[in-house]
Amino acid sequence: MRVLTKSRFKLGLECPNKLFYTGKKEYANKKQEDPFLLALAEGGFQIEEYARMHYPNGVLIEGDDGKYELLWKQTQELLKQENIVIYEAAFLHDGLFIRTDILVKKGDVIKLIEVKSKSFDPNDDYLFVGKRGAMVPAWKPYLFDVAFQKYVMQLCYPDWEISSFIMMANKSARTTINGLNQFFRVSKEAGNRTGVIKTINSLQNAGTSVLEQKNTTAVVTQIINDTIPYSPDLTFTGAVEMLKENYLSDTYSSWPTSYSCKSCEFVNNDAEAVLRSGFKECFEKQHNWGEPEFSKPKTFDVWSFRKGAELFNSGIYFMDELTEDSIGLKPEAGRLSMSERQWIQIRKEVDLDTSIHIDVEGLRQEIDDWNYPLHFIDFETSAVPLPFTSGRRPYEQIAFQFSVHTYYQDGRIEHSAQYLNNAKGVFPNFDFVRALREALDKDNGTIFRYSNHENTILNAIYEQLLTADELDSATLIAFIKSISHSKSDSAEKWIGERDMVDLWDVLKKYYYNPLTKGSNSIKYVLPAILNSCKYLRDKYSQPIDKINLTSQNLPTSHVWLTCNGEVIENPYKKLPRLFEDWSEEELDEVVSGMEELADGGAALTAYGKMQYTDISDAELDELSTALLKYCELDTLAMVMLFEHFKEIAE
Repeated sequence: MRVLTKSRFKLGLECPNKLFYTGKKEYANKKQEDPFLLALAEGGFQIEEYARMHYPNGVLIEGDDGKYELLWKQTQELLKQENIVIYEAAFLHDGLFIRTDILVKKGDVIKLIEVKSKSFDPNDDYLFVGKRGAMVPAWKPYLFDVAFQKYVMQLCYPDWEISSFIMMANKSARTTINGLNQFFRVSKEAGNRTGVIKTINSLQNAGTSVLEQKNTTAVVTQIINDTIPYSPDLTFTGAVEMLKENYLSDTYSSWPTSYSCKSCEFVNNDAEAVLRSGFKECFEKQHNWGEPEFSKPKTFDVWSFRKGAELFNSGIYFMDELTEDSIGLKPEAGRLSMSERQWIQIRKEVDLDTSIHIDVEGLRQEIDDWNYPLHFIDFETSAVPLPFTSGRRPYEQIAFQFSVHTYYQDGRIEHSAQYLNNAKGVFPNFDFVRALREALDKDNGTIFRYSNHENTILNAIYEQLLTADELDSATLIAFIKSISHSKSDSAEKWIGERDMVDLWDVLKKYYYNPLTKGSNSIKYVLPAILNSCKYLRDKYSQPIDKINLTSQNLPTSHVWLTCNGEVIENPYKKLPRLFEDWSEEELDEVVSGMEELADGGAALTAYGKMQYTDISDAELDELSTALLKYCELDTLAMVMLFEHFKEIAE
């Protein structure tokens, strides 16, 4: 039985064509990830269970997923009661199907409550709709989701008086107890949809609630009445009719392509791929593209291209159609401007030029200002909806790990410090800063970060320390201010005497490597520089103990680089796989789908697994070891980038 569910409705709003590809095994889908792990990282399932405690004694309709008529009949039977609370109530009407997080029925007066692991500022008077009456873009998918639920419910029960709400975290609320997050343990053995086991029985045991519900009835009514469209070409009722008809008949919508197609999940660029590419089929059908067009560099791929949508709408799809005027080329004194970087990328892609662009003199002047020994740092952080300790707010930053590599003037490289807090329910930030201070306060060497994350986190911890009762708060605040600069909206302004140098900004100022394809992410920059720099290839193809390098997590025999033909393999792939020494039976018992740790999202997920799941000591050790190795490579990658810059400058 095919039905248009609320998740499919939301997908169709993104692009009606996606409904033709979704759920079909023959099409590639980059978003097909383990929902358990995603929810674990985001805290969504815990929030859902926490929200239900605000409406106790509800009846949960669970199991039988996909049996739409059965679920609808179960709901109808329960709704015969005058007053009732239902979790996961199901409604089915003429090919439309929805389930509600929480439904509160008192006669014909209904509260529809959608639970989200988002947060809001209670002082924001224009949370959903801006001052000029337009919907805030970030909230549009969520509000249309609620509108779809109310619409289907009203079709099923026309006489109902339905008010709608979104329940989510109040960013200004502070928990009054320790271990709030520990009351909601995640386990695949829980036997329910959320996988959460509650260790408390009532909301009173959870202290002051950090959740609050916002009334969406007025804006949802405007959506359903088509007063607020989803886009200039798509109203709510038009979307419901079109998406239902096309999905139920399995018809391709032929919705016009747009610049946003660049982020389509139904894409497969592998020429030998078995899975089909929905992205490719759209452009074949609508633009008659063949292999020559698909192989050409496209405007989609230009770095941070704000004019891309406007040019796409005018029929400009390929880089060889762009001119200096069309991208708005505008030089900037002393550095590569954004438009200059874009133009360099465009010309090199079009001309098949793989040579590196470098401002040697500008880079040399930058390096001359740095003081040895050089320290390269990287943080791993999280922001959880349910605070760990009393006095903390939802989504406060948590800094749980760092790594430091130190480069000495004689060329020695030392993995000089690392920190990881893997204890459950512990707020680690102040110990984190103490350990960082101990690692960096021994000299006056220049400190490096990559992008603005580390400065943002130190500013957040500074704010936390202002109201903390730590005995060394003043010392820690002084240290933070010495190696950072204040945010633009900070009440106090400062620029530290050792303010961290941003290697990401240095790269953007003076350097462009065509192998990065325009990306400035260290995960793309590292393979690019390794494949461009013989010095780095020769050096890091040797064991650690042969190249004046130390490691706190890997044996001295470890070799960072290997070649696959003429291409250097990504060093992140050299990290040992998680649980590689475990038997299949052991893995089945304790591991929830996490096979390797290769990016920041996986690090955050691993930390969430440590915090929210009941794992064995052996699994905790395995995850901790993997996190330490991963973070070590992040700072070593920064060292390699510096060495590449240093060789060029010399």
